[in-house]
Amino acid sequence: MSSVLFDAPGPKARARYRILGVVTALVIIAIVGFIVLRFAQSGQFDEKKWHLFTFPLVQQTIVQSVGATLSAFATAAVFSLVLGVFLAFGRLSDRKWISLPCYGFTELFRAIPLLILMMIFYYGLPPLGVQGITPFTAVVAGLVLYNGSVLAEVFRAGIESLPRGQSEAGYAIGLPKSAVMTNILLPQAVRSMLPVIISQLVVILKDTALGFIVTYNEILFQAKFFGSQAQYGSPIIPSAIIAGVLYVGMCLILAGIAKWLEGRMRRNVKVVKVAKSEIVAIEG
Repeated sequence: MSSVLFDAPGPKARARYRILGVVTALVIIAIVGFIVLRFAQSGQFDEKKWHLFTFPLVQQTIVQSVGATLSAFATAAVFSLVLGVFLAFGRLSDRKWISLPCYGFTELFRAIPLLILMMIFYYGLPPLGVQGITPFTAVVAGLVLYNGSVLAEVFRAGIESLPRGQSEAGYAIGLPKSAVMTNILLPQAVRSMLPVIISQLVVILKDTALGFIVTYNEILFQAKFFGSQAQYGSPIIPSAIIAGVLYVGMCLILAGIAKWLEGRMRRNVKVVKVAKSEIVAIEG
């Protein structure tokens, strides 16, 4: 397939790609080296800056903030996927009184910045008489509304990209539209759009950092708190480095799980194809 869609690079093109790769690597190494050098010259690697993070209570607090981040992410991811599926089905409905509200809901919450959503929930609703809004509730509600609307477009695009024959085959054997959507179209759309879905889940994980605006006790909130401790030299950069490493580590783990899941789904498809070929051979 690659030979049909793209021309194979020749010797000059391969040499040019190698040179560009080497130059890019050197530029990245130079930038990272400059940043590390500036950190060293400004005393960011001094023992005093990092001494705060040797206390067991501080380490325990960081672990708790990781748990709070993962808790908000897991809750928001599940509800965002569910909301995205429902909104996608609503937008694809033949009834205007269903599709139009779903269209308006999706476009509205995709357009509102996530930070404003969280602030509306946490600071705007209590003065209107809505009680019980915790920082966790505000963070999860904002994440679900925004990312659920984005995922709705992902699911809708995935379903509409499938060949029309897929749905027509379902209707031909007498399946209702709901069964065609849930049993035929949605599984294929999820499989084809899985990289985009996983990318959006990574976005949800990173967007939990906005929870520090509504005092949610997640990683960035704790990093900001530790970075403001003047008696330990205000270790802002060490706190940011630790928070960044934690976020990068969690995103890499999530990407690894997604890659494993994608490979497993592809293997399942191969098994089905083999089974079908065996059935055809037996019938023949």
